[in-house]
Amino acid sequence: MKELQKIKYAPIFVISAAVLWGFDGIILRPSLYVLPVTLVVFVESLLTTILLTPVLFKQLKTIKLIENKDLLAFFAVALFGGAIGTMAITKALFYVNYVNLSIVIFIQKLQPIFALSLASILLKERLPKEFFIWASLAIFGAYIMTFGFSLPATNTGDKTIDAAFFALIAAASFAASTVFSKRALKNVSFYMGTYLRFLISSILMFFIILGFGQISSLAELTSHQILIFFLIAFSSGGFAIFLYYYGLKQISASRAAIYELAFPLSAVLLEFFVHDKILNLVQWIGVIMLTIGIMRVTKTADNN
Repeated sequence: MKELQKIKYAPIFVISAAVLWGFDGIILRPSLYVLPVTLVVFVESLLTTILLTPVLFKQLKTIKLIENKDLLAFFAVALFGGAIGTMAITKALFYVNYVNLSIVIFIQKLQPIFALSLASILLKERLPKEFFIWASLAIFGAYIMTFGFSLPATNTGDKTIDAAFFALIAAASFAASTVFSKRALKNVSFYMGTYLRFLISSILMFFIILGFGQISSLAELTSHQILIFFLIAFSSGGFAIFLYYYGLKQISASRAAIYELAFPLSAVLLEFFVHDKILNLVQWIGVIMLTIGIMRVTKTADNN
């Protein structure tokens, strides 16, 4: 009976996490655009790690039981997901004054295509022919959503190309993180895996901001910026990931991917109400193509 209840309410947890990510992408993270991207990602990772440490204190002793191969996999997860991917999507969202941010978030949803392609290369997983059909539809839809039916214009001062580029890097990086997570989570619980992801990301980002000479910038953070970081940590950071993984354990990957569409859809609504920006008819055609393509790609993977 309890298992049925978990399955029944699992979509609520996934959708809630996705909405929190949409709130982060449109309202929280873009408000930090005056700060260096590397500094933003470091503070976010460090703060989330600090907040999670008391919760998982009793579990910390299990870290010494983790094999070196597991730690190497977690390093890859932190590098691609916690560092490169988060920096890329943060940079893309920092173009808040130039582009419609919901476009950035929809492009980031190309992640399953990159994940399956990487799994095919690294894990030797075979891809069915249907994958290439639906993946092509999703990519074409992403192009139409971003540029319409014309070629990209590079001399207009528009930052759409830059934002789309960083969103694609984020999608590829998060996909790589997903692939490596299959190995990383083999011998640990999902909540300890989440903690290690943020912990190692914090260490990586510390050396990055140290290399860029941005340590001193920490003392210049305003009270408003610190408040934003706390809101991220308590909403779209570790809390949202816990919600997402709890729901994901109860349902299939294909169903989760459908529920995750609450992420870009909530972003569209927030972008309209907060920034008074809305997608035009041509862009909505691209959104529909991208959404159908991603849903079918994920379903193909789930059945493979």
